[in-house]
Amino acid sequence: MKRKIIYLINPISGTKSKTVLLETIQRKTSEREIDFEILPTVASGDYSFLEDKITSEGIKEIGICGGDGSVNQVVQSLAHLDLNFGIIPMGSGNGLALTAGISRKPEKALEIIFDGIPKRIDAFLVNKQFACMLAGLGFDASVAHEFAQQSKRGLGTYASLSTKKFFAAEAYPFTIEANNLSFTTDAFLVSIANSNQFGNNFTIAPEALLSDGLLDIVIVKKVAKPFLIYNVMKQVLAGHSDKFENSLASPVIYFQTPSLRITNTENAPLHIDGEPRESLIDMKIKVLPSYFKLIHAK
Repeated sequence: MKRKIIYLINPISGTKSKTVLLETIQRKTSEREIDFEILPTVASGDYSFLEDKITSEGIKEIGICGGDGSVNQVVQSLAHLDLNFGIIPMGSGNGLALTAGISRKPEKALEIIFDGIPKRIDAFLVNKQFACMLAGLGFDASVAHEFAQQSKRGLGTYASLSTKKFFAAEAYPFTIEANNLSFTTDAFLVSIANSNQFGNNFTIAPEALLSDGLLDIVIVKKVAKPFLIYNVMKQVLAGHSDKFENSLASPVIYFQTPSLRITNTENAPLHIDGEPRESLIDMKIKVLPSYFKLIHAK
């Protein structure tokens, strides 16, 4: 059966011209003599309507043109069909794509879909909500909530909001249970990471791997604002402590675990893969090892 790719394009993600993207996909895929269809992403995130087509036509690859939120929805809906998922990064952060070595340039990203290597990577659940690369509570989630309301998207808007939110950031109390330990702390943010970055090549969890069966947890504790950026950058450069217990006294706590529980009594805002979600008081989080196949650069 001849190779065929379905491309799903998010019409509102990022700021790049969708007309140019469409032309690039059509030209490059045709040059490879690969059959293809181009369809819009759907707001509901339900792609079950594609299942019969994928099965009957023997389709093995889905090209997702969008940001981390679009990747989340497509993978959640179709991963059970054992597909190879490729990404053409079109979002504001693109954390998963950049972690996998996928270029921001559509032509190079397409070459990876054509010739790259599918590798199984982890995902995780926040209660029953699916995440493919990152979830966060506190500061970065508050930025995600406000960013979702903006008419103009893109890195510039995100950076502007982050700066504004930084000076107004508040700490929230959290109780964390993981690796047979429990502790309570006030923190500006808690990140649960499968990828090693927020996006835009800003590393937050330097030792995170997409397929190690572990989640990397980064907790930025309440400190004076002038020291906040310093401590985060120190964390980025240093990685985590050899012993989880040793890091509890540090301004930034960093550890790895396959599962954890977070009690969020003050309803700190929540995001999953950059998309705002309703705050949760009791969060049970667990990794989904080797959950789906992502096409990586060689």
